[in-house]
Amino acid sequence: MPSYPLFDIMGGPLLAALFLLLLWRETRRPLRARAQSRWRRLVINGAVSASAALVLRLLLIPVVLWVAWEVERRGFGLVRVLPVPPLVQGALAFVLLDYSMYGWHWLNHRVPFLWRFHNVHHTDLDLDVSTAFRFHFGELLLSVAQRSLVVALIGAGPIAVLVFEVALEAATAFHHSNWRLPLGLERALNRVLVTPRMHGIHHSIVRRETDSNWSVIFSFWDRLHKTARLDVPQEAITVGVPGYRKPEELTVFGLLALPFRRQRPWQLPDGTEPERKNEGDRLSLAP
Repeated sequence: MPSYPLFDIMGGPLLAALFLLLLWRETRRPLRARAQSRWRRLVINGAVSASAALVLRLLLIPVVLWVAWEVERRGFGLVRVLPVPPLVQGALAFVLLDYSMYGWHWLNHRVPFLWRFHNVHHTDLDLDVSTAFRFHFGELLLSVAQRSLVVALIGAGPIAVLVFEVALEAATAFHHSNWRLPLGLERALNRVLVTPRMHGIHHSIVRRETDSNWSVIFSFWDRLHKTARLDVPQEAITVGVPGYRKPEELTVFGLLALPFRRQRPWQLPDGTEPERKNEGDRLSLAP
């Protein structure tokens, strides 16, 4: 299997530059008021993401790339049987890989075992670009099998996989950011891409708002499956998971241990489930 140094030469620096840009923009034009110290969260989210980054670099990317190389060598997979040029095959593979992430995201919320690990991401009491990297290493380990199977079925080659990986990381950083884009611009972008206001609704403590907006790069998967929700103003959103509202519990050790402990119900400490009272609030992204 050949190596692809351009991923490290270009992909890594581009993602680092994007992170710094989003960090700067969300500082200058925040979308939501903060509930916690930003610097404390940066340290915690950075520490949690460090172990996940190791899994990503040492296992997920090498394994998935090996599968992609074998797929390309053997001519296996859905896009390989289509009588279209290789460039079109790659573009189709990219789109289908993103569709698979919609399904994987949905499963992470629906399957209790998977939610144990994905819950670490959602317990963040604020939502900003650092949340984009707050994933438990166990979730990355589980995604190795899922991503490998999808790559094999689709027939995605190594170049398509690497381009998708960079795009996936970039899109995740963008839509988790706390950047207040001009509403008109965000509405235009949201016709195709997942944006900060759209994904902010997904991080709400109101269950039926969390159970929406599963898309990762392209927003039209939610429209296709009628799971899009764009009707909650950002100032009305409380970010997080109802059962995990105490900052002193959400330490680095606490988050790494969270999947292996008994999971709390979707209830506030007083035993109630959060609901939205003012359903008539002005739509945040709808025209």
